[in-house]
Amino acid sequence: MDFQVVVLAGGTSKNLHPIVSKEVPKALLPVANRPVLSYVLELLESSNLKDLIVVVEGEDAALRIGGWISAAYVDRLSVEVAAVPEDVGTAGALRAVAHLLTAKDILVVSGDLVCDVPLGAVAAAHRRHDAVVTALLCAAPVSGPLETGSSGGKDKAKKMTRYNIIGLDPTRQFLLFVATGAEVEKDLRIQRSMLRSVGKMEIRSDLMDAHLYAFKRAVLQEVLDQHGTFHSIRQDVVPYLVRSQLVGPHCMLGEGSQLGDKCSVKRSAIGRHCRIGSNVKIVNSVVMNHVTIEDGCLVQGSVVCSNVHLQDHVVLKDCQVGAGFVVTAGSDHKSESLARKEKSSSQ
Repeated sequence: MDFQVVVLAGGTSKNLHPIVSKEVPKALLPVANRPVLSYVLELLESSNLKDLIVVVEGEDAALRIGGWISAAYVDRLSVEVAAVPEDVGTAGALRAVAHLLTAKDILVVSGDLVCDVPLGAVAAAHRRHDAVVTALLCAAPVSGPLETGSSGGKDKAKKMTRYNIIGLDPTRQFLLFVATGAEVEKDLRIQRSMLRSVGKMEIRSDLMDAHLYAFKRAVLQEVLDQHGTFHSIRQDVVPYLVRSQLVGPHCMLGEGSQLGDKCSVKRSAIGRHCRIGSNVKIVNSVVMNHVTIEDGCLVQGSVVCSNVHLQDHVVLKDCQVGAGFVVTAGSDHKSESLARKEKSSSQ
C-alpha cells in the first residue's frame, strides 16, 4: 500500500519513574510478561506493514530497544531505529526523522498502543477517503469511584478529570472539530460555515485519541517545516489540520482565520485572523494577516497584504494590494498595484 510506518517508542519517561529507567525504557516495560512494544510490532506484522522506523528518545534507550528488536524480530520485520533528543515531543520526533520519509502516506503509531483494531484497516480507510489525516478514536475509559470517602479524595478526582471535545459529521466518519488539554477549559468556538457545510455536528466528550494516525506525507512535512513550535501531534498537528480542512490542496491556513460557505482555495497561503465570506475563490495567491474578503470575490495570482479589505464581488487578477487598502465593491482589477496614496509634504 506504499505506507511507511513510524513507531514513536518514547524513551525513559520521567512520568513513569522509577518503573521506567535507563535499564528499562518505556517501550520495554513488561505488560502481561512481554514488552509493551511487542504488541504494536506484532499488530503491524499481522497487517503486512513491515517497513518500520522506530523512533526512540535518547541514544542509550535506542541501543537497548534496537538490540531487543534485532533479537526478537530477526527476519520478520525491516526496522530502522532512529535516536532523537529527549523531550522533543511527538511532533518534534517526526520532524527529526522527516528526511527518512519517502512514501506517499505515513502511519504513525504510539509504541505503547495495545489494541485489536487491524492497522491495515486504518491505512485502507485513509487511502479510500484520500484523507490528509486519519485518526483512530476510541471510547474513553470510565474510572470507578475512589475508595476513600474523604473530601481530599473528591478534590483529587476532580483535578484528574480531563476531556477531549470531538466534533463528528452525521456519518461519524469525518473529524470536524478537536479541542484537547487546556483548550477545553476555555470558551469553544466552532465555525458557522462548518456547521452549514455538514448540516449538523455530533459533539462528543467520551472519546479519546488512541495515538494512531495516518498522514499524507507531503502535507505532514509541510506543516512540520512551517510550524517549528508544534510539539505534539495530538495537541498541535491534528487540530491544525482539522481547522484547515476546508482549504483546498497545496494550501495553508493561518491560525484564527475563518472561511464562509462554498469557498474555493487552491494553491494559496492565507495568513492569520482573516475573514473570508461566502462564494469566494482564491487561486495561486498569498493573503497576509487580518485581511477581510467579502462575499463573491475572486482573487487570482495576486498578493494581498495585511489589513486589506476587499468589499463584495471584487475581482483581482495578477494584482498586488498594499497594506491597509480598501478595494471598493464590484471593482475589477487586472495587473494593477493598489496602495494607499502617500501624503506629500511641502517645505
